[in-house]
Amino acid sequence: MNKNRLEAFSDGVLAIIITIMVLEIKVPHHNSSFTALILLLPVFVSYVLSFIYI
Repeated sequence: MNKNRLEAFSDGVLAIIITIMVLEIKVPHHNSSFTALILLLPVFVSYVLSFIYI
């Protein structure tokens, strides 16, 4: 297998994994204040850590 093909395949796989991770972050509909975003902080931190790990 050519090195460029393997690199393109791994880039595609990483893009799909990151897209699936982002879909887990839900928009708060019940409240549009800053405190509603604070409640999403653990989800956002786990996303950032997963992104760094990948």
